[in-house]
Amino acid sequence: MNTIYLPNSFFVSSRKFLTDRLDTKSVFLIFSPDEYHRNGDQYFPFRQNSDLYHLCGINQEETILMLNHIDNEWNEMLFIKHIDNTQRIWHGEKLEKKDAGEISGIQKVEWNTSFEEILLQNLEFIDTIYYVETPNLISFDNCPTSNMRRIDTMKKEFPEKKFVAVNDILAESRLIKKPEELKVIRQAVAITKDAYEGILKNTRPNKYEYEIEADIIYHFIRRGAAGHAYSPIVASGINACILHYVDNDKIMKDNDLLLLDFGAEYGNYAADCSRTIPINGKFSTRQRDCYNAVLRVYNKAHNLYIPGNTIDFINEKVGQWMQEEMIQLGLFTQKEVDENKAEEPLYKRYFMHGTAHFIGLDVHDVGTKQTPFKEGMLLSCEPGLYIEEEGIGIRIETDILVGKTPIDLMADFAVSVDEIEKAMQSHDIAN
Repeated sequence: MNTIYLPNSFFVSSRKFLTDRLDTKSVFLIFSPDEYHRNGDQYFPFRQNSDLYHLCGINQEETILMLNHIDNEWNEMLFIKHIDNTQRIWHGEKLEKKDAGEISGIQKVEWNTSFEEILLQNLEFIDTIYYVETPNLISFDNCPTSNMRRIDTMKKEFPEKKFVAVNDILAESRLIKKPEELKVIRQAVAITKDAYEGILKNTRPNKYEYEIEADIIYHFIRRGAAGHAYSPIVASGINACILHYVDNDKIMKDNDLLLLDFGAEYGNYAADCSRTIPINGKFSTRQRDCYNAVLRVYNKAHNLYIPGNTIDFINEKVGQWMQEEMIQLGLFTQKEVDENKAEEPLYKRYFMHGTAHFIGLDVHDVGTKQTPFKEGMLLSCEPGLYIEEEGIGIRIETDILVGKTPIDLMADFAVSVDEIEKAMQSHDIAN
């Protein structure tokens, strides 16, 4: 649960980045999310708030971080869950104060039962309460944490205080990946590659999509990943034209394509990969033409991930390029493009989503479509083509590190028609 993936110096640096931008006579508070009941005494798997993890590295429920500026300096306090012997028997050990201090680099660690008293002592000396704006989800009254519920309550209890969200500061801190983070992300990518290679070996007609999903999670878990970074898409045939298809329960038919969108989560960081492969190991002529159209745009788009560009710019360029390819594929003509009076360009009929999003602690990470790229930012590159009337859905996606020369973290994944067919057919020969 609290395997150490990043040195505590990373979290110390993250907290300093934040506090350097906050006013004096203030306190910053962030709470871990609630645990959610599944049934009986079962809970859904806990996933730490990404901003809280970025600041202290603690992967445990009922965690609170408090940074306060009193007596001309910033003071750091971490509050963690304390369990009794009965809870320990049922749920296992939790972090001791010493362990939490070593992970986070915070010297003052207390049980969260003392939080209210210590907070009240500090509020006497502060004017501003900084917090992180998060979705106000359903919560449980018996849980002492829950970020926005606690903040909303405090706003009512202390109306004389100034409340300021710091999401923009934390986004700036998280956007540029440090070397320590990239090491973890590269491991998430390597685990994802392992799963992809397993898929190439095991995909066959008449298997079910969920059998491929089972292969993915097998490779993820055996390599030490926490699991999926997001719900995987294993979409065969026309299912691939449903952008967020996650049923993964249909039989895979001969002569169809299989669209895969999956990525491992390792050390709280996400990989994000899409590939499209022929279920029988061989692209038809039409499938090959459509696939290569997307691949040409995919390869050109890599060069756009340089400092100064934005997601909006990439979306516009890739849309234009995909439109040119669609004309060549006979999906519409240049004349129809010129005469189109609709608000949406014609290519949106067959390519409905954006090309890029930021990646990090969340698969759709902090950052906006207008955020100017800087060296060290990590984004997806994922052009696609969806021709529902032909039962063809294609998406090719990789993770690219922004730089003067962009770096494709999945450059060694099979992506060309020949590479994919060779990988799938070599297995046939071996068997």
